[in-house]
Amino acid sequence: MKAVVQRVTHGSVSVYGKVIASIGRGYVILLGVQAGDDRAKAEALAKKIANLRIFNDKNKKMNLSILDVNGEAIVVSQFTLLADTRKGNRPSFINAAPPDIASPLVDYFIELLRNYGVNTQSGKFGAVMQVEIHNDGPVTILLDA
Repeated sequence: MKAVVQRVTHGSVSVYGKVIASIGRGYVILLGVQAGDDRAKAEALAKKIANLRIFNDKNKKMNLSILDVNGEAIVVSQFTLLADTRKGNRPSFINAAPPDIASPLVDYFIELLRNYGVNTQSGKFGAVMQVEIHNDGPVTILLDA
C-alpha cells in the first residue's frame, strides 16, 4: 500500500458536482493498493497514520497526531499512485491490485482509522472525483506499507 498524507485546513471530494465528503483540519489521504497487499498492511499503515505526529504543538514543532488535535480524514482511493513509467511515457498500472481486492482493503483501512478514533470520510471507489485540498504548511508525507 502506498499513501500520500496531506495535512489540510480543509478538504473535500465531489463526484459529478456533488460534494460527498468534506472536512476541516486533518488529512486528505490518497491511498493506492498494490497487488499482494493484505489486511496486515492496511493495519500497519492505518496505525502509522493515526499516530503520525505532523501537527504543530504550542512550540510550533511537529509533535501532535491527528488524534491529539481531534482532526478528521478523507481517504481517496487512487490507483495512479502505483504508476510505473520506467518503460516509456505511458504509465503502466500492472502493480495496482484489481478492484475486487482493492475496494475491500480501502474499506477496511477506513474502518481501522475510525476504530482508532479518527472521524473518517471517503471518496467513491472507482469514480472520477474532484478532490479539493487546502494543504497546510504545505505538509505532504509519503508512506509505504
